Amino acid sequence: MMVNKTIDRKEFFGLNHYRYGEAYFGSCNGMRYRLAADPLRRLKPDEAPDGLNLLATVWPEPYSYAATEEEKRSSRQFPFSEEGLTEAVNWLNAQYLEQKERWQEAKEAPLI
Repeated sequence: MMVNKTIDRKEFFGLNHYRYGEAYFGSCNGMRYRLAADPLRRLKPDEAPDGLNLLATVWPEPYSYAATEEEKRSSRQFPFSEEGLTEAVNWLNAQYLEQKERWQEAKEAPLI
């Protein structure tokens, strides 16, 4: 039986984490996800995030981001702001809910 779990905004690091060029990875019942600055680079402490966005990506289990074919991943950009971070989490939740069957199949699929 699949649990109706959603992704909580509290799971994510604050914007400073993404300023340092670090990504956040998680999973939710067969759906893996990543949130990172786009472009992914480390900002200097006093550098403004001009031209920087947040990029949210989802893909099916079981493989990592790097080991999953690009055509199996879906991404969307958001503003590099607290509002953008909230929008990104909302989008991740929408992807989970809209594609529950896909994620369930991925969760139950045997490793090849």
